[in-house]
Amino acid sequence: MPIKIPGSLPANKILNSENIFVMTEKRAITQDIRPLKIALVNLMPTKITTETQLLRLLGNSPLQVEFDFINTATHNSKNTPSAHLSSFYKDFEMIKDQKYDGMIITGAPVEKMEFEDVDYWDELKKIMEWSNTNVTSTLHICWAAQAGLYYHFGIPKIPLDKKLSGVFEHRVVRKKAMLVRGFDDVFYAPHSRYTTVSKEDIKKVSDLQITAESDDAGIYIVTSKDKKKIFVTGHSEYDRLTLHEEYMRDIEKGLNIDVPKNYYPNDNPKNAPVMRWRAHANLLFTNWLNYYVYQTTPYDITKIK
Repeated sequence: MPIKIPGSLPANKILNSENIFVMTEKRAITQDIRPLKIALVNLMPTKITTETQLLRLLGNSPLQVEFDFINTATHNSKNTPSAHLSSFYKDFEMIKDQKYDGMIITGAPVEKMEFEDVDYWDELKKIMEWSNTNVTSTLHICWAAQAGLYYHFGIPKIPLDKKLSGVFEHRVVRKKAMLVRGFDDVFYAPHSRYTTVSKEDIKKVSDLQITAESDDAGIYIVTSKDKKKIFVTGHSEYDRLTLHEEYMRDIEKGLNIDVPKNYYPNDNPKNAPVMRWRAHANLLFTNWLNYYVYQTTPYDITKIK
């Protein structure tokens, strides 16, 4: 799906070099079709990196996809240039009267905090509530998956004894779910978090379905039965070196942290990491965009409800 982005967005040059189908706004206006509108609520501190990772996975298909990048007005991002934010980002007040075919809410490095203690929690609650009637399907990633399960269904997060970091084996539970169409019975995905959710808590909610899980990493994909809410507890969008960079930052901070599991050959950080989740990542995002957004959303976007 060619992704429609501003020509000056930093991701544009990177994705073109990788042969990802990127369409600038100038070219897009010559095509007489309605593009899918996706809102990307980017809560990650390194926003440019996250933009590139997600745009890479949503590109290279026959349909146009255009994005609105959303940040929270109640949090001052210190790791992204203010010029980038002012050029490419909007806050919720600027988009709340619009409808979107899909929305992605990213993770955030705040999982050790109580949800109510996060400075943008009230704003994020407004966004999640608004998504119920203004977005066809919303994909929640990592911390956002836990936040969404907590806000929409009252499912609490549970602290882990230590950080869960690495690339873990998963299995598909609901093999007929369109979200996992084409998945192998066993696949790999990265995780990087300090908290989790309970399988027992999820099973108590009749509107939720567990779609994929891991013996080592726990619940991985949960969906609502109406397909409007997708919760993914890992980071399939991560690049090859993302876990490495996080591990190095933790070491530099003096944290007592384990080497990411199943990531470096022989678990030796001096070895180049093995990337074994790219195919799964592409299928996950493509299936969501096709079956849960494109095949479901009305042509008249104002009729989304």
